[in-house]
Amino acid sequence: MMELTLPDGSVRVVAPGTTPLAVAAEIGPGLARAAIGAELDGAPVDLRQPLSRGGAFRLLTSKDPESGHFVRHSAEHVLADAVKRLWPEVEIDAGRQDHSEKFQYDFRFPRPFGPDDLERIEARMREIVAEDSPFERLEVTREEAARLFSEMGESLKVERLAEIPEGEVITLYRHGGFVDLCRGPHAQRASQIGAVKLLEASSVYWKGDEANERLQRIYGTAFGSQKEMDEYVERAEQASARDHRRLGPELDLFSFSDLAPANPFFHPKGTVVYNQLIDFVREVQTAEGFSEVVTPQILDVDLWHTSGHYDNYREHMFFTELDDRQFAVKPMNCPTHCLIYATGLRSYRDLPIRYADFGRLHRYERSGVTSGLTRVRSFSQDDAHVFCTPEQVESEVVMMVAMIRGIYDTFGFDDLLIELSTRPAKRLGADELWDRAEAALAAALDGQGIAYQVNAGDGAFYGPKIDFQVQDALGRFWQLGTVQLDYQLPERFGLEYVGADGETHRPVMIHRAMLGSLERFLGILIEHTAGAFPPWLAPVQAVVLPVSEKTHDYARGVHAELRAAGARVELDDRSQKLGYKIREAQLAKVPYMLVVGGREQERGEVAVRLRGGEDLGGMAVASFAARLRELVAARSLDL
Repeated sequence: MMELTLPDGSVRVVAPGTTPLAVAAEIGPGLARAAIGAELDGAPVDLRQPLSRGGAFRLLTSKDPESGHFVRHSAEHVLADAVKRLWPEVEIDAGRQDHSEKFQYDFRFPRPFGPDDLERIEARMREIVAEDSPFERLEVTREEAARLFSEMGESLKVERLAEIPEGEVITLYRHGGFVDLCRGPHAQRASQIGAVKLLEASSVYWKGDEANERLQRIYGTAFGSQKEMDEYVERAEQASARDHRRLGPELDLFSFSDLAPANPFFHPKGTVVYNQLIDFVREVQTAEGFSEVVTPQILDVDLWHTSGHYDNYREHMFFTELDDRQFAVKPMNCPTHCLIYATGLRSYRDLPIRYADFGRLHRYERSGVTSGLTRVRSFSQDDAHVFCTPEQVESEVVMMVAMIRGIYDTFGFDDLLIELSTRPAKRLGADELWDRAEAALAAALDGQGIAYQVNAGDGAFYGPKIDFQVQDALGRFWQLGTVQLDYQLPERFGLEYVGADGETHRPVMIHRAMLGSLERFLGILIEHTAGAFPPWLAPVQAVVLPVSEKTHDYARGVHAELRAAGARVELDDRSQKLGYKIREAQLAKVPYMLVVGGREQERGEVAVRLRGGEDLGGMAVASFAARLRELVAARSLDL
C-alpha cells in the first residue's frame, strides 16, 4: 500500500495503481467533478495516471493557479483539433513543454497563418470546448503508435515517436475524434477550459534547425475563467508597452542587422547606459579587491580541450583556422583566468586572488531562440573568478552575496528569490567534496540570515551554486547573478599554491556574475523601467527648451554651463511650439525638461519639469546642477 499525505496533513492509504481521480472520488463526488489535475511531491500528475508511489499529494481545481498548466496543455490539443477540422490535410508536429503561460503547436502547412485564419481557428476551438469531450489517457506500444500515425498520414509524429527512449511508457491522449502522441497531463474534460485566445503565428524551422523545413507555429493561451484571461491580457498589454525590442529602437539605444544576426549594435545613447552599468560594477568590485584583467578573444582549441568546453560545449562555439591551427572564439572567460593564475608561483599568503573581466564573449544560439537583448550571440558579462583556499570559501561567498544584493537594491529589485542548487546526478568529484562545498554555500547564506530555497539536483556538474532571481515591475522573475564553486577547472589546469605546511595544494575556484550578461540585463532593465531610466543611467539627463528665439542665447548658456558641470544635456532650439518639444522630450523619457523664457532669463533660472508632468518651478542653474550631481552620485532612483 502507499501513503498519500494531503495538504491538511491527513494521510490516505491507497493501493498501487490508484489514480488521482479515484482518490478525489473517495474524498467526495463534488471534488471529483471539479478536479483538473493533481500534484505528487510538487510534480504535476494527470488525474488518470496510475500512481506508483506515495508522497505529498494535492488535487487541483480551478481555484488553484497551478491548474492553469493543465488547462493550457488541454487547449493546445483543442488547437490542433481545430486546425485539423478546418484543414484535414495538415500535419501536426509537437506542442510546447512549458505551459506556465502559453501553448503552441507546429504544423506542416503550405503557407503562413494569417489573422483571418486565427479568428477561424479560435472560433472552432470554442465550438470544440462546448462539446465538452473528456480527455482520455491511453498507454500503447511503440508499434501500435507507429501504425496509428502512419495510417493517419502524420509522418512528423512517426519521426517524433522514434525520439522517445526505449523502455519509456508511450501515451496518447484522445478527446472526441482527435488523438495525439503526448505525455500529458491534461484536464478532465474540455469545458474546464474557461477561456481561450490565440496570440500570434510565425514560421519556425523543424526541431529548431535551419537545415530543416519550415513549419507554421501558432501560439495561444487559455485559463479556467474569463476573469483570469482578462487579467492576463492586461498584463500582456503592459508587457508589450515595455518590450525592450520596441523601446530600444524607439529610444535610439540599439539596433540589429541581418548582416550580424543576433549581435546588437549599441548606438551612442545605448552605449552611455551600457558604460554606466560597467562603471557601477567596476566601482563596487574594485572596492572589494577585484583586479580587472583583459584576455584574448580567440584562443587555440587546445585550451578548450583542457577546460572541457570542446567536449561539452562545442555546439555553442565559433571556430576558425589560422596558420594550420584551429582556434575558437571565447565563449567564457574562466579558462583564460586559469592561464593568468598559472603564470606565477602562488602562496597561501597571496590568496584569495580575484580577477574580473568584461571581455566580449561569443556563443552560438540558434536563430529560432535568439530574442532581442535577452538571447544574443555576442555579449559581455560582469564576470569574475576567485582563487582561494578551501578555508576561505565561506567568507568569499559571504562577500559576493552582499555585493550582489547591494547592486540589486540600487536598481530597485527588492524582491529576490535565492536558490541553493545542489549536486546533479551527473557530476564530477567525490561525495565528500560535494558535502563540503554545499555546506560552505549554505553556511554563507545561513550565517547572514538570508532566506533561500534548495533547488535539488540543479547544480553545475563541477560544483554547487547560488542563483539569484529578481522580480521586475510586472511581477516576472529573471535569473541574473550566480556564485558557483568549481573544483574541476583548477584540477584540469593543474593550478597550485604553496600552503602554510610547505606543501602544494589545489585552490578552489569561485565563478561570480552579478548582472550576468550586460546585454540581457539591459533588456530586463528597459522593461522594468519602461525605458525611463533614473538620472544616473539616463543617456540624456536633461533637455533645455527655450520658449522663443529671444531666449536662445540664454538657453545656449544654460546648456554650456550644465555640460561643464558634467551633465548629459541637450538643447532643443527648434522653431517648434513649446508643448510639442515637451511632448518629444517626454516620449524620449528624458528625466528633466528645463524651460527658459523671459522670466527665467531675468532671474538666471530654469523652470524644471519632470518627464511625468510634475512642475518643480524655478531653480537656479547651479542649484539644478548640484541637485543632479547628488542624485547621480547616490545612484538614486528618484528625480
